Amino acid sequence: MIAAAELTLAAAPPVPAPTAAFRERVLLVVLFITVFASSIAFIEPSPHDVLMGVLLAVSLLAGLRFDRLIAVPLLLLTVWNVAGMLSLMNVPAEQKAIQYIGTSAYLAVAAVLFACLFASNTMPRLITVRAAYVSTATIAALTGIAGYFNVFPHAHDLFAPLDRALGAFKDPNVFGPFLIWPALIVIERMIARHIGLKDIVIAAILIVGLLLSFSRGAWFHFGVSCALTIALTFLTAPTPRARGRVFGLSAVGFVTMTAFIVILLSFESIRRMFLERAQLFQSYDVGEGGRFELQRHALSVVLSFFNGMGPFEFARVYGLQQHNVYLQAFLVYGWLGGMSYIVLLLSTLWIGARTLLARTPWQPYLITAFSAFVGEVLEGFIIDSDHWRHFYLLLGMVWGLAAATLNERRRQAAMPQPRAFAYR
Repeated sequence: MIAAAELTLAAAPPVPAPTAAFRERVLLVVLFITVFASSIAFIEPSPHDVLMGVLLAVSLLAGLRFDRLIAVPLLLLTVWNVAGMLSLMNVPAEQKAIQYIGTSAYLAVAAVLFACLFASNTMPRLITVRAAYVSTATIAALTGIAGYFNVFPHAHDLFAPLDRALGAFKDPNVFGPFLIWPALIVIERMIARHIGLKDIVIAAILIVGLLLSFSRGAWFHFGVSCALTIALTFLTAPTPRARGRVFGLSAVGFVTMTAFIVILLSFESIRRMFLERAQLFQSYDVGEGGRFELQRHALSVVLSFFNGMGPFEFARVYGLQQHNVYLQAFLVYGWLGGMSYIVLLLSTLWIGARTLLARTPWQPYLITAFSAFVGEVLEGFIIDSDHWRHFYLLLGMVWGLAAATLNERRRQAAMPQPRAFAYR
């Protein structure tokens, strides 16, 4: 068998190094453009969706490798989507429902693709994604801010309808969480390694955009993810001096951000909306037809529909969505799909926690991706996040970086150890 494998490898013509390098450069360019386009989400399919197909094709041409660890999310995402397809039997010939399940399948492919991309040639691809994501998130935040303050004609109608910033998104509750990972990656760099004027400006823009989204879920998500990022950065700091830097700069940053928000709240329109949105319970949370009442109905429906109701059926029957991604997983995808989704999230949290303490060049990226993912998992209790594009980027990033970390561990373990000499 070994001889046959060697013969096969010998028969396969090697890819010339210049050709492989050129393909990788093309891949990085397409990867940058694809991620950069992810902030344009007011139409479906979005430019990002179309570019994901191009990215997949270019990745395959560049020799994309499939790590065996990624078989775990691939299997769970496959089960989840098969269950979703089976639920279509409850809503036959519904074009909107078919499109919903098709989007789920596409996002599953996107998550696996990102995981494969980050599992090898890790740092160049991460740096590319970071540059693209931070850039597009900053532009998205600027458009949202410009819309909120109506800095040019029709800006408010385009980028901040209903007095909430949303940039080029359809929903401010998606726009807000989209800004969180790039904010975390900039904050982590400032407290752990280097503070530059550009980082300060970018962080301020992203935080203002997040605030003006007036999304309570996004605010909570950012608070949890930022606190976890700081805690993990402190825990993994290599020296006591580095830990002191993280602690000191985090304290200064917290005070500065608080003062910055107080200044923003001096604007009457911002203060009024903030006080309205900051209430723990809104009118649509409680009472007949409120969020919690709908979730109570959803729990009873889950127990009655083993195969799920199918896409949009709960909203059709009860008038509104239940605003809980875990109930959504069971309501749309049935018990099989719901359980696979829960296992997918738990396994992602487990593999991320298992590998993020390893000292690798990509450790800061894994820490911030894991922290943002934890925030999204918690935010899922109050919103339907199963079709958020950036959620699947974070999912793929955690699995891909975990695979890269475990491969690095195996590589180091296989290296010959220096012989120890006994001196007498």
